[in-house]
Amino acid sequence: MIDALQDFAGSLPTYLQWLGVMLVAAVPFVESYFGSVVGVLIGLPPAVAIGVAVIGNVVSMLIFVLTAHGVRSKVVAGKEASEESPRREKLRRAFDKYGVAGVSIVGQTMLPSQLTSAAMVSFGASRNAVIFWQIVSIVLWGVVFGVLATLGVSLAR
Repeated sequence: MIDALQDFAGSLPTYLQWLGVMLVAAVPFVESYFGSVVGVLIGLPPAVAIGVAVIGNVVSMLIFVLTAHGVRSKVVAGKEASEESPRREKLRRAFDKYGVAGVSIVGQTMLPSQLTSAAMVSFGASRNAVIFWQIVSIVLWGVVFGVLATLGVSLAR
């Protein structure tokens, strides 16, 4: 899958490759971390690759958070909570144990930021706190993977 995404971004004209990386990073499970790797591997400067990957992932996450917040506001109004699926229950336990910051930073190792952020908002977490900590997490993971990809490319030369 990463090869296909790399081929997609690399096939664009040089002046549009940053846009391809941004679109790739907006895809759940690809995120800023693989988006920054794709950007580095197609030859974008690391700062550009990481920056556009982070922007793509943040925009995608914001769409999910704002949608989940809107849906939750309408659904919760006067309704009783229903039974949760085992996967959602597991995520809720992690949320209760580690809070918004912990789930945001560590959650990307298990689920995409879009899903974890939407789930946290649906659990009743502050929309603004979720957005803040998700952005911190997206930047952190994007920088770590972008730097590792840059070091890997440097070693391969």
